[in-house]
Amino acid sequence: MDLPAPGLLPDGLRVYAIGDVHGCADRLEALHARIARDWRDRPAARCAIVHLGDYIDRGEASAAVLDRLAGPGPIAGAEWILLRGNHEAMMLDALTAGPGTVAEDLWLWNGGDATLASYGAEDSRLVLPEAHLALLRGLRPSWSAGDYFFVHAGIDPRRALESQRELDLMWIREPFLSWPRPLPRIVVHGHTPSRAPELRRWRIGIDTGAVAGGALTALALDAASLRFLSA
Repeated sequence: MDLPAPGLLPDGLRVYAIGDVHGCADRLEALHARIARDWRDRPAARCAIVHLGDYIDRGEASAAVLDRLAGPGPIAGAEWILLRGNHEAMMLDALTAGPGTVAEDLWLWNGGDATLASYGAEDSRLVLPEAHLALLRGLRPSWSAGDYFFVHAGIDPRRALESQRELDLMWIREPFLSWPRPLPRIVVHGHTPSRAPELRRWRIGIDTGAVAGGALTALALDAASLRFLSA
């Protein structure tokens, strides 16, 4: 079902934003296929596919998720945008620090053990495939289009967009989630799971808890309307 969009995009641009995957490779593949069908049925002049981070941990197929993200996207010629989530940051910190460190403990405590298992490894001596390591190191903190700001967790509403801290972009919940006043842009985010997409005046949350049995959700944005796709 199409709903009125709260903001504007550049003319002719369609954006698909995908919420937290957390190792659910089959659902990601199914959602990419759904996006490809949607594009075929309702084409636009330009397309951007934005993944909002947290590709890994907790689910059983993190290695397969990164393999898919390192390959071609579901729509030929679409801009392919991968944002950094807190779980990717924790994984990189753990791999840098090595086994037996606080960084490794933090990662494992937050679901990193499932990621290690998906590679057949037992600790952070894991040697990632070069394509996966390059992908993780190249993740963006945020992306903007028109009136929208795409990010993993949210923003600190007390700071200007150009003064945001990467830690907040990856981790923040409050005061962002309950902020009662206008934000500098409409923030599209994941990180905080909910049973259904959260459509607010100044933010759209699309982490619907795929790894906990919910759907994996994508937001399809056009100049004047939006809709949600799921797998």
